[in-house]
Amino acid sequence: MNTNQSQDTKLTRPEAAAYLGVATSTMANWHSTGRVKIPFYKVGRKKTIYLKSDLDAYLASVRQSA
Repeated sequence: MNTNQSQDTKLTRPEAAAYLGVATSTMANWHSTGRVKIPFYKVGRKKTIYLKSDLDAYLASVRQSA
């Protein structure tokens, strides 16, 4: 296993939503509709975990220059 990957910060859905500056319900909507494809881990029935590096990659992909 890659050491970078094992040390990557894990965020819950509310933490990930706050990091991206969107509502928790928006994250849930993106997840259920597949509209925005951010990789996640499903832990149990209700808990969803996101890696900070995946959120950073998403932010980089939607960045626009002036």
